Parts: sequence; C-alpha cells; structure tokens
Amino acid sequence: MLVRIVKMGFYKQNVAVFLKNFNESKVAIRAFKGCTFLELYRKKSDPTIFFTYSHWETEDDLELYRKSEVFNTVWAKTKPLFSIRPEAWSVEKLETLE
Repeated sequence: MLVRIVKMGFYKQNVAVFLKNFNESKVAIRAFKGCTFLELYRKKSDPTIFFTYSHWETEDDLELYRKSEVFNTVWAKTKPLFSIRPEAWSVEKLETLE
C-alpha cells in the first residue's frame, strides 16, 4: 500500500471554491481504481492550508490516477486557486496503532 499526502495552500478568497470543488470530486477520486481511502484535513492554525491523505493499492494505481481525466479535471479547477506551491509525498505505511 502507498499513502499519498498532498499539502496545498489557497488564497483566503479561494478556500470556499476549493471546498466546493473537493466536495464535487471526492466521490470520483475515492472510486478510482486502487484508491482505498481519502481524507481532507485543514491546518488548525492556518485555515488556508489543507492536506489530502489517500491510500492507494499500488504506485501504478496512483500513477494511472495522475494521468486520468478525473485528475486533470480536478487539477484544472484547483491549480489556479493556490497561494503557495503544493507539496506531495508518497510514503509507505509501516504501522497503525488503534
């Protein structure tokens, strides 16, 4: 399994637009082949900073998503809203304690 974490910062006036766009696309993202989990977080000390956290069965599944029409549509709507350059990490999940 691969975990993908993406940090995004938005201009204050674009936060509502981003949230609307995310709500419209989250089901399609989560339903994409290989995506088994999707969450959205907001930084408590800065409400313009968001993180997506997703689980992918394989790196190939993530790459197929990144080349898909779903991703291209989401990215085209999201990219103009950024106030900072987004950052992304692909990490391995080693352990979960509950």
